[in-house]
Amino acid sequence: MAIAIKPRERDAILQSLRAGVVPRIGLQHIQVGRKDEVAAILSDLDRIAQDGATVRFIIGRYGSGKSFFLNLARMVALEKKFVVVQADISPDRRLHASGGQARSLYSELMHNMSAGAKRDGGALPGLVERWVSDVEFEAKETGGDPQKEIYRRLKPLQENVSGYDFATVVNKYVEGSQQGNDALMNASLRWLRAEYATKTEARQDLGVRSIIGDQDVYDYLKLMAAFVRLAGYAGLLVNVDEMGVLAQRLNSKSARDANYEMILRIFNDCLQGSVKGLGVVFAGTDTFMDDRRRGLASYEALATRLANNTFAIDDLRDYSAPVIRLKNLTVEDLYVLLHNIRQVYAAGDVSRYLVPDEALKAFIQHCAQTLGAEFYQTPRDAVKGFVGFLSVLEQNPGTDWQKLLGGINLQPSINPESLPVTEDDTQVPSNGEKDELATFRI
Repeated sequence: MAIAIKPRERDAILQSLRAGVVPRIGLQHIQVGRKDEVAAILSDLDRIAQDGATVRFIIGRYGSGKSFFLNLARMVALEKKFVVVQADISPDRRLHASGGQARSLYSELMHNMSAGAKRDGGALPGLVERWVSDVEFEAKETGGDPQKEIYRRLKPLQENVSGYDFATVVNKYVEGSQQGNDALMNASLRWLRAEYATKTEARQDLGVRSIIGDQDVYDYLKLMAAFVRLAGYAGLLVNVDEMGVLAQRLNSKSARDANYEMILRIFNDCLQGSVKGLGVVFAGTDTFMDDRRRGLASYEALATRLANNTFAIDDLRDYSAPVIRLKNLTVEDLYVLLHNIRQVYAAGDVSRYLVPDEALKAFIQHCAQTLGAEFYQTPRDAVKGFVGFLSVLEQNPGTDWQKLLGGINLQPSINPESLPVTEDDTQVPSNGEKDELATFRI
């Protein structure tokens, strides 16, 4: 039985696939395969909900579905009552820096916070407001003082690094809420989103003497994980995509190593039981993981921890290991994927299918001939081509799909990592980080 697809979901899915990016909504309509990988993430979520912590590295070729898998993990986590924050690494947003780039990453994560019914980001204000309302309601029910109850519940956070300031700012939000002071509430949210650049401004608005800076990002992610659990959620899932930027676009070895050191710290903390309620998922290309000159393999402490299980050979997989390498989709999976896209295009109405089943088989054969082995390893190009194929058929009624299919020649997308480093990419970072070879002279 066909499932009706909402126009908003249909448009979002098709527009995203046409552009070669991952839709934020409606993933359930096009998801195929990856059962073992999803099961591994579900296992991680259960561990996090039971006061544990996890770290995963999702590794695959360019266009193999890493971002799709992250969004799928996000959707699954939201269904299991997690709070999810997600952001992409870029030269201006990274895990460690001294020029505001790490703070920028944290700010992006907080802006993209999803929780409950707020699944498209911007959930932080509602998260804080809900917690405050719940505490005040429970205090009134028991005849207690709401302000004292809020302080009591926030007190455990003060035992963490930077926890006192975090609790103080949440109290400031409560104070603003009780007084109807929107300026104080907005200032509190600005601080929680790491939008204050100077301590002076934060002290003037909130009376606190610190801000979330580059060196505090991971500590505040742990604090946010503790806070969302106070608010009644199962835990915090942090999705960080485009990790390959660290290996490919950071030309300073010291800057790369500093970021890898931060990854090592997160890895050790989460897997040694030092953190509760936090899961971190990094997604990157094979180059990011395996390049012995610039990738994680160049950082010995991580290389040994993330090495492949020597017994996982001959198609045997170990999903308990921190690294999940996305395997190629099978022909059957690709057929189901094209079927699902056709279903989305028809908004779930079988009578509106633009092409018959044999067209799906013909399209797969055509892709295999024109794209070769790349088709099975990176389905992005085939998906973009198929959406374009259906678009032309829809806008030109009566067009023979067989003739149209025989006249196109799909081209693989250019992998950004295969491009030569440009002159701009080789400039010394403005924050003063220098490669030790930059000053070498013969």
